[in-house]
Amino acid sequence: MFLVAVFLVAILSGATATVVGFGIGSLLTPLLAVTFGTTTAVALVTLPHAAATAVRCWRLRAHVDRTVLVRFGLLSAGGALAGALIYTRLGPGALTRLLGGLLLLTAVAQLTGWASRWQPHGPVVALFGLVSGFFGGIAGNQGGLRSAALTAFGLPPLGFVATATATGLLVDTVRTPVYLWHSGSVMLTLWAPITVSTVGVLIGTILGERLLLGLSPRHFGRAIGGAIGALGIWMLVIPV
Repeated sequence: MFLVAVFLVAILSGATATVVGFGIGSLLTPLLAVTFGTTTAVALVTLPHAAATAVRCWRLRAHVDRTVLVRFGLLSAGGALAGALIYTRLGPGALTRLLGGLLLLTAVAQLTGWASRWQPHGPVVALFGLVSGFFGGIAGNQGGLRSAALTAFGLPPLGFVATATATGLLVDTVRTPVYLWHSGSVMLTLWAPITVSTVGVLIGTILGERLLLGLSPRHFGRAIGGAIGALGIWMLVIPV
């Protein structure tokens, strides 16, 4: 039953990431953390996340703005490497609280529409590139900050999604080896949830190209934002 739950949440998270730009780490990590602990869950999710991001990036490759990718994506990758290295030093309690706080902030940004309304400029864009990558490396949750920063470049919708996806792929590329080095032996024993979640997010990625359940991206994003907020509060209050 646990693997069935992982599969269903993985499909939902893959579709969510395609529709509103985040969701795989936000939805899958808390579920896996219940059984395997937050430290292992963060590492586990990076593999299905990388697979789904690679598929989206390939399908949207013609729309990637390479200039923005170099200016913004490389900074995010540098931040992700720093975050992943700090991840290896954090205890499970601190990581759980950090993830809970990030989930709550993601939910607030999604429910209020802040990420889509606020447009940073100048050095703030570079700072957000570093910070979003850093949080992606340390806890696997950075989509809201990355989306907010990318609005400063005035990209068309397809270019925005494609460039955000390519940036996410750079983040996955630098953080995954660190996770494997730190938690690889544990992850080898957990091949079943990794496989199930990877298949699920890939299915969800394809399904997400159509609006889920007839909802608009705005309404769907708010529904998911509420769920992520509840997960964030739960991770902040549970005993560790």
